[in-house]
Amino acid sequence: MKLEHEFDVPASPEATLDTLLDAEHVVPCLPGARLVEVIDDRTWKAEMTVKLGPVGMDFMNQVQLLAVDRAAGTATLRVTGRDTRGKGGAQATVDARLAPADGGGTHVRMDTDLRFSGQAAQLGRPNVVKDVSTRLVDEFAECLRHRLTAQASGDSAAAEAGGERKPASGLRLMWAALQGAVVRLFRRARGPAKGGAA
Repeated sequence: MKLEHEFDVPASPEATLDTLLDAEHVVPCLPGARLVEVIDDRTWKAEMTVKLGPVGMDFMNQVQLLAVDRAAGTATLRVTGRDTRGKGGAQATVDARLAPADGGGTHVRMDTDLRFSGQAAQLGRPNVVKDVSTRLVDEFAECLRHRLTAQASGDSAAAEAGGERKPASGLRLMWAALQGAVVRLFRRARGPAKGGAA
């Protein structure tokens, strides 16, 4: 499954990339995630709770930095996760591209190739995964903006607190998935516009 997300943050591409590659800074910004262990500069482990449809899954993930090109503003990461209760697993390759944004700051594009296995594959229907991932990325981007703004102002306490402000709850993720389903149902019900318009 291919997922594409884009967002802007108020910091330079260099500062943004430094934060994205720092496990202790970036993991707390992921809703429902907790850093477990930093193995080395390119590998770390994190727990993450995600709701796929009606079922909550607790993943133990290993994140590996496969490649980084600071001059080009790109990084590639591999995330391998297994549900702690044996409900399946997930593997993702994330390609991040950072570029100066119009008016300042950085435009971040994240392309993810995501694959599920086991029960997770049965639950991870494309529409559900896209709805949930969009909400997760929106909250991640908000946290990242807060953290980068605080870092730029020298407010280290606010920067650290930024990652703990909004953990994702199952209710919020279910609501996001429900909203997406209602929108799709409404579009199907309306059908093509009258008059033969495409």
